[in-house]
Amino acid sequence: MTGYLPVAIFFALIVGFAVVSLVAARLVRPRRPFSSKSDNYECGAETIGEAWVQFPVGFYLVALVFIVCDALAVFLFPWALVLRELGTVALAGMGLFLGIVALGWTYAYREGILEWK
Repeated sequence: MTGYLPVAIFFALIVGFAVVSLVAARLVRPRRPFSSKSDNYECGAETIGEAWVQFPVGFYLVALVFIVCDALAVFLFPWALVLRELGTVALAGMGLFLGIVALGWTYAYREGILEWK
């Protein structure tokens, strides 16, 4: 149980700091309410029409390509650090992984996902 005492103290300090910060911010902040503070806005411009609009599917496809890049980075960098210890099997496995990623990039390019219109 004594091994967890520093963790418990650190956790209590974190929670205490968060609570004290929020209470202090609430006490110190200026209070000048008026109706236009409650209005929705986008970049200072007033809204026109419905707020519920459908986005083009291209935004989601670009997000998926970004996730593929993140997955590539997450797997590629640690693998590169321990490549000598892993040997040729790991090299072949990473080659397969990079081939699948390249296939995905080729598909995205052929479908026109990477082009901004």
